[in-house]
Amino acid sequence: MANTTSPRFTTTQWLIIIIASIGFLFDTYELLMTPLVAAPAIAELLNVPLNNSLVTDWVGRLLWIAALCGGVFGLCGGWLVDRFGRKRVMAASIFMYSLSPFCAAYATTLPTFIFFRSATFIGVCVEFVAAITWLAEVFPDKKQRERWLGITQAFASLGGVAVTVVSIWISSHGKDLPHMGLPLSLGATDPGSWRYLLMTGILPAIPIALLLPFVPESQVWKDRRAAGSLKRPSFAAIFAPELRRVTVVTAILSACAYGIAFGALQVTVARVTPGLPELKDQAKTLVPLRKEADALNKELNDLDQKLGAAAAASPERKAIVGKIKENFGKQKPANEKVKKMADTVQFRQEMGGLVGRILLAILLIIGISRVKLLKVFQVPALAVLPLTYFIFFEKGGELFLWSYFVCGLLTVAQFSYFGEYLPKVFPIHLRGTGGSFATNVGGRMIGTSMAFVNTAWLAPLIAGGAQLVKPAHIALAAGYIATAMAVIAFLVGFFLPEPKAEITE
Repeated sequence: MANTTSPRFTTTQWLIIIIASIGFLFDTYELLMTPLVAAPAIAELLNVPLNNSLVTDWVGRLLWIAALCGGVFGLCGGWLVDRFGRKRVMAASIFMYSLSPFCAAYATTLPTFIFFRSATFIGVCVEFVAAITWLAEVFPDKKQRERWLGITQAFASLGGVAVTVVSIWISSHGKDLPHMGLPLSLGATDPGSWRYLLMTGILPAIPIALLLPFVPESQVWKDRRAAGSLKRPSFAAIFAPELRRVTVVTAILSACAYGIAFGALQVTVARVTPGLPELKDQAKTLVPLRKEADALNKELNDLDQKLGAAAAASPERKAIVGKIKENFGKQKPANEKVKKMADTVQFRQEMGGLVGRILLAILLIIGISRVKLLKVFQVPALAVLPLTYFIFFEKGGELFLWSYFVCGLLTVAQFSYFGEYLPKVFPIHLRGTGGSFATNVGGRMIGTSMAFVNTAWLAPLIAGGAQLVKPAHIALAAGYIATAMAVIAFLVGFFLPEPKAEITE
């Protein structure tokens, strides 16, 4: 009788798992800093109140610029993974996304802040592809490889929980922390809490620097390169007749998964939550206050354009800023209740994503075929996504929260699915390039644009104008986008090829 027991792990293999888990965890940690630090950072760097319209505009621009940079340079990073090695590029990308937020903490201008946040996105985009390619090749045993590709990716969902906990702690203890040369905003005695949160981005660099010297490069890649039999990677090669189908299909499916995440799930926390029935009283309170704030902000912007650099010392400007701050104080009680609900909604999504990644890891261990495994998450999404945004949003309460939990589960599980699937369908010399095209071009560049489609085009179209957009319009747009993405993914998924036993050439 053949022995089917997987070989026992060595110390080196455990170190590989630890490094991969840290990398995936901090992928999410670094990315989810953006919604936490963007608004207060932009407000401070532009020297305007937090509820100024410029802050909202620049938050949207930052997300778009960072995602575009991540997609373009992440694609190049995939080629580097195939050209110069998995471990080397993975290490460089981790150090990049560790050091760039630390540098952003010392930013004194908006362009500098945007530059370093974009660098963080680039590092994350490259690291993901490098890590899954490395993991797919350092475990010689097939069962161990499949199991740990799924398990280590589950740590990505813990990153969202970790950054939220750290943010809450810094908000409570920020005044007790040393200044460490951090810049101060005008009139402030302590650095903004967003700067301290960015500084924590350097944390993954410490264990990675200590552990990397003790883990190997992918042996199969190294041997092929030493023997001179490793083909040179190229973007044209992933569109060769034998790979064209899998390249196009995985890019479309990745775009759909990211489209659901950014066009629906991500906008829900900040833009849809305020419209839940349980926040009806707060919504009524905020409507006139926000109209007043819009008028004051327009007055402030007009004054800044009129006076230019001299506006900063203008008594008229100080008077307007004082009124804006007073207005913000009146909004605070209602906003705090909205924020509390938004945190609850965000937590449900993060927990759903974590359960989805764990469920995928379990199904990988069971051994379901890869095409059928994708349908496990695609089919329920066809029903859950439209129900959540077209029906359950209007009802609110636990029904909406649990439905949103399932949306997170079904969507995030697909991210882990492609992390496990992509290294199987491209040959060794194209694993980074092919995986990067699907993830970065399909997902990061095309899929993430659905957030812009929702808030800048579809929701205003539904509302009859950008000034008339309400949370209900964002929810409807999210429902249309998520349903369309789910249907496209379900249909295109039938063209996804089952991975061959092993692809080496």
